[in-house]
Amino acid sequence: MSEFKQTFNSSLGKKLIMALTGLFLCTFLIVHLGGNLLLFKNDQGFAFNSYANFLTHFPPIEVIAYILYISIIVHAVYALVLTLKNRSARPVGYAVQPKSDASWSSKNMGLLGSILLLFIVIHMSDFWFTYKYDNVLKFKEYRTDLATNVTTVAEYIPADVKFERSISTENNVEIVRVKDIHARVQESFSKLWYVAFYVIAMAAVAFHLLHGFQSAFRTLGWVHRKYQPIVYFFGTWFFGVIIPVGFALMPIVYFIQSLSK
Repeated sequence: MSEFKQTFNSSLGKKLIMALTGLFLCTFLIVHLGGNLLLFKNDQGFAFNSYANFLTHFPPIEVIAYILYISIIVHAVYALVLTLKNRSARPVGYAVQPKSDASWSSKNMGLLGSILLLFIVIHMSDFWFTYKYDNVLKFKEYRTDLATNVTTVAEYIPADVKFERSISTENNVEIVRVKDIHARVQESFSKLWYVAFYVIAMAAVAFHLLHGFQSAFRTLGWVHRKYQPIVYFFGTWFFGVIIPVGFALMPIVYFIQSLSK
């Protein structure tokens, strides 16, 4: 047990934990983007509000969510510890900086990570905390005629302040009443400063993952000449381009839509 503890207290052990938590967070980004793409459905927030309700009330998802929070904290803390340790190992810089083949993103992982940590705090306080603990969100009622599949939308005012959600069927009409987090998204993404910061944060995600995804595989020893092109493709194009662009499009589209209202 002591050897196990020593391993994970060493620099190598911390890098291994950072690699594992980093890859877990990469997996989360895929799922999170898939859910957030529901924002593009032209259904007055029905799909996205139902999705948000599912995330916050399905027990297995809630357990995974807390694992996610722990992973973010551990990843950030270990990154800080390793950065400080590396700097303390050489308190005085080189008189002449040697040439390095390291990319810009690999040299600035601390800066990129700091931007992302700030973004996560703002983002979660604006959406997750508001949804879970702040009683400022209104409710929407969606009535879907099961025969015609036509949905009508109206505001809903619950009689009980503790009301969270309800799903029922009356006269072949499905009635779904949920918190309207979609309206919060519209409000937040109508602010230019918020949209600008969101896009900058997604650029930070892109550069962070350009280096971090491939670095995680090297740290774990999952490097093979045969599979290296696949890792490079996913790290560069999927996580470095497609995922960040997908997230960045949401605030941009909603901001443009807000200008016409």
